[in-house]
Amino acid sequence: MRVTAVDPRHLDAGDQVDASSVRGDTGPVRTRSKAAALLALTKPRIIELLLVTTVPTMILASDGLPSLLLVGITVFGGFLAAGGANALNMYVDRDIDRLMVRTGHRPLVTGEISPRTGLVFGLLLAVSSVVWFALLTNLLTAALTAAAILMYVVGYTLLLKRRTPQNIVWGGAAGCMQILIGWAAVTGSITWAPVVLFGIVFFWTPPHYWPLSLRFKDDYAAAGVPMLPVVAPMSRVAKEIIGYSWAMALTSLLLVPAAGMTWFYAVAAVLLGGAFVAEAHGLMRRVKRGDADVKAMRLFHGSITYLALLFLAVAIDAFLPW
Repeated sequence: MRVTAVDPRHLDAGDQVDASSVRGDTGPVRTRSKAAALLALTKPRIIELLLVTTVPTMILASDGLPSLLLVGITVFGGFLAAGGANALNMYVDRDIDRLMVRTGHRPLVTGEISPRTGLVFGLLLAVSSVVWFALLTNLLTAALTAAAILMYVVGYTLLLKRRTPQNIVWGGAAGCMQILIGWAAVTGSITWAPVVLFGIVFFWTPPHYWPLSLRFKDDYAAAGVPMLPVVAPMSRVAKEIIGYSWAMALTSLLLVPAAGMTWFYAVAAVLLGGAFVAEAHGLMRRVKRGDADVKAMRLFHGSITYLALLFLAVAIDAFLPW
């Protein structure tokens, strides 16, 4: 297996490479406590990104500040659900994780956590999240949580990831479910507003993740995972990134009529969406020029900023008197 050096700043949220995995050492690494290793199974930094969308959604659903107790219940339940799904993902993918530099440090690869422990831990968190929401919010929220877990573990990890380059497109829908969960926790129902927010994150996911896949294309190829940058020329990847970026930006404007947003959100959506689309087109220009470094990670990091600022605008808009 070929191993290349990795700059830790270029990793996706929740993945950090230790020195041994960069060197390509194959021996087990046990430098963390068992508790820290179990926490690593939940990919806590990815969960942070998911929860960035949850609280603003709850604020919009409440048309102001929701109950802080309900926010705490929903955020913790979201942590249980996403953490359980992530742990089960690592359990299923432990065979290919050991083939990739980016994931070679994970606890089920290093031996810090046994496969059985990882499986039981993931199932415990997943089931607990559904029960948590059923008891403390409502059955719709619990059902959406169960659906999100199944979409990620079964739909993405088991069925799509190793079979189709569209894996992240449809698998990414699981990450959008936290929006519906947050809205349902407040209102007990689903309206067009959370569906639009869901659509924003759905279209955001490919242009967020494919630049990372470009950065680690050799990793995915070594593991036999058909991410789009592995099986398609860079020009096609850039073209699809542009298409999804435009769809995301246009969908963000639909929230104005769907949720009665003010000019504040509308201006923020136009400016942020315009900057995102411009960077996507910039990636295409660099690809067409044949640049040795197309700077794909600029779009990856920018996408995180975009999502955080857009949902911050959603939250602020709910408090404006206009």
